[in-house]
Formats: sequence, structure tokens, C-alpha cells
Amino acid sequence: MNIAIMSPRVHTLQHRVRGSGFYIENLKNALLKYDKKNNYIFSDEGKGLSSDVDLIHYPYFEPFFLTLPIFSSIGRSAFGGKKRKTVVTVHDLIPLVFPKYFPRGLRGNLKWQIQKMALKGSGAIITDSQSSKTDILKFVGVRKDKVHAVYLAAGEQFKRLKTEDLGTKNNELRTKYKIPEKFVLYVGDVTWNKNLPRLVEAIKKINIPLVLVGKALVQTGFDRSNPWNQDLDKVQKLTESDGLFIRLGFVDNKDLVSLYNLATLFVMPSLYEGFGLPVLEAMSCGCPVVTSKEGSLAEVAEDAVHYIDPYDINSIANGIGEIYFNTDVAKELSQKGLTQVKKFSWEKTAKETIKVYESV
Repeated sequence: MNIAIMSPRVHTLQHRVRGSGFYIENLKNALLKYDKKNNYIFSDEGKGLSSDVDLIHYPYFEPFFLTLPIFSSIGRSAFGGKKRKTVVTVHDLIPLVFPKYFPRGLRGNLKWQIQKMALKGSGAIITDSQSSKTDILKFVGVRKDKVHAVYLAAGEQFKRLKTEDLGTKNNELRTKYKIPEKFVLYVGDVTWNKNLPRLVEAIKKINIPLVLVGKALVQTGFDRSNPWNQDLDKVQKLTESDGLFIRLGFVDNKDLVSLYNLATLFVMPSLYEGFGLPVLEAMSCGCPVVTSKEGSLAEVAEDAVHYIDPYDINSIANGIGEIYFNTDVAKELSQKGLTQVKKFSWEKTAKETIKVYESV
């Protein structure tokens, strides 16, 4: 088959710099590495797409933005000629699961209806977890056999560093970012489902340092009246001028690997996740993980993490403290995490994605 992987508009990825951008790049690399039967064309919104393309994969979807072509069949007309088979990746539908915290407005609702019709017209839907598959079946209304849960994996660069390398990185990063000897690490966005206000309150309760990585954390000039930005506004105000909190903003993968290796533990107290990639990244680096069982997280992490109740600040604080102050428990979780991540690989992701292509 001749398969086209469609890159989305750059601006549609801005609020998911690491997540969706990471998925698209790693999927491309894995397909080229592990698939010797099919030919791949990587196209920027269909530019220069030839007529002999058999299948189009849209690896990015947003319910309230027009990320799919507006046609009765998303495989036809947009690029002329014959009808092509199509596959769409929907990472999650969190804004639909929690409409109170992600209000869509009239325009957003109209766009969702258009997007939903286009999604129904696709040959197959790929998603990151069984949890997200359940949400897609509920909100989109497609056949069960049309939606395929294909797990992601941490990038190959996320691994445990050798002791000598870690020593060098330790000195470099502590100078560069002014981070303490022991710290808790958070990596991700600041949307409602990430639950950062409760995490901040929990950290204040136990009085230990929290290093926060994520582009939004240092963002300025955003619309503070927008309900989608309420937690970002709240977290910035709660952490301002407080020495416990070190907001690094965006960090490149090389430094991020080192931060995972240096952190005493990684925390992700989410109220819901479609997958939870940072949990796998942390475990791949031997970093103990504290997280919740909400959405897909228990599905991905199984028994390799310490679970907390994300709605209870005391539970978050106690869970962090139990690992932070107990070396033996931290070591045990580190080993469990390193074992758990072996279940995930981009080779497996690529091969299962190819099966979906073949099925349509």
C-alpha cells in the first residue's frame, strides 16, 4: 500500500507540544524502521499528494477544532480523484467527558458535530488506551470493531543513565536550573484534568520542592478569563514567589531524561488521562511514580506505581511523602517501573498500527 501520514497545522499542536508532536514523530520513525511492505508519504495537509495513495492516516484529532477535512468522506474530494481509505488517531475525548470544565460554546459545538461526522466516515479509529476507546464508543457512536486501542511507548532516549553519566548531569542541571538535591518532578500541561492546584496544595503541606516542566507553566499573555485556563491562572498565582516551586517551562528531551533520572520521584495526580505518557517516561528512567487510577493510568501503570486519591489533598501529600522519605519503597517502585515499561515499545505500536491499516 501507499500510505500518507498527514501532518496537522502547526498551530493546532501548540498546546500539546510534547504529547501529539511526540506521537507523530515517533510513529513516523517506527513505521519506516519496522514496515518493509508498505510505502509511506509524509504530507503537510495533503500538499503534493499523488493519486496513487491508497490510505490516509490523520494522526491528530481535536473535537472542537477542524482537524479533519470537511467533506462527506474525508478520503475523497479534499485531494481529488479516487476515494481513499482513512484512519484517524483520537488520543482522548477528555473535553467531552468533562464538559463542565471544558465548555465548548456554540462554535465549539458546531465544530464537534462536523468533526464527529468526519470521524464516522473514517475506515478506522486508533486510540491510546481501552479507557479512551470506551469514551469514543460513547460519544462518537461507531461500531466497537472500528476503534482500535494501540498503546504508545516512551521514546528510546528515556532510559536509566549510568552512574558516571548521572554524576556529570547532576552538576550540569543543578547549575543550569538551580534545582535542589532532592525534589519531586511533574511533567505536563495545566489543564483541569491534570489536577495541579491540588498538587500544589499537597506540596505546601509536606514542604518539599516540586520541579514543574511544561510550556504552559511559564506562559504569559494568555486569556485568564477563559475557563480552559482557570487552573493555569490558579497554579501560576499559587506558586509565584514560593521557593518550593521551580517552574522550568519547556525542557528539551535531553535535559528531561536527566531530570527524570535525578528526581526523587515523579508525580502525576491526574483526574483523567487518555494514556499518561510521562508515567512511562519516568519509569523508563528508573524514577518512582506516584499517580492516580483515573482514566487510563491504572491500565498503563498496573502495580508498578504508588496510587493516590486525586480528589484528596491529604492522600496526594501522604503518597508523595511515603516515597520521598522512604528509600526502600522508592527503590522497589523503581525496579517495578523498569519491568513494567518493557511491555511497551514503538516496534509494537508500529506493528499494531499497520494491522489497523491492513484491516481497512
